[in-house]
Amino acid sequence: MFNHSIEDNAAAALSECRGAHKEDIATAKERMPDDQLVYDLSDLFKVLSDSTRLKILWSIENKELCVCCISEVVGMSVSAVSHQLKTLKQANLITSKREGKNIYYSLNDEHVKTILETTLEHMLE
Repeated sequence: MFNHSIEDNAAAALSECRGAHKEDIATAKERMPDDQLVYDLSDLFKVLSDSTRLKILWSIENKELCVCCISEVVGMSVSAVSHQLKTLKQANLITSKREGKNIYYSLNDEHVKTILETTLEHMLE
């Protein structure tokens, strides 16, 4: 009996809150991206959650580099870096171009650089 009363009170409070903030709720729902986009965004954050991949992105933030140079910057084997580059490329965060025997990697666009810089700025606040 007691639990029923608590549930009734909670339901009444929720109803009152929804009524008082109806416009705020409607605006938030309108601005909410569709589910597929939210899932894709979540996947992007998963790719960015790896410290090795972040180091790779920072290494090519201002200038394209080949895998040998990237491996030297991040202190990992060429093979390990290549594996991470594949993941970053699949996530559309980097691009590559071939010049002779070498492949050079760079950030895909300014948005990726902005994500890195803005996140770092937030962390340093």
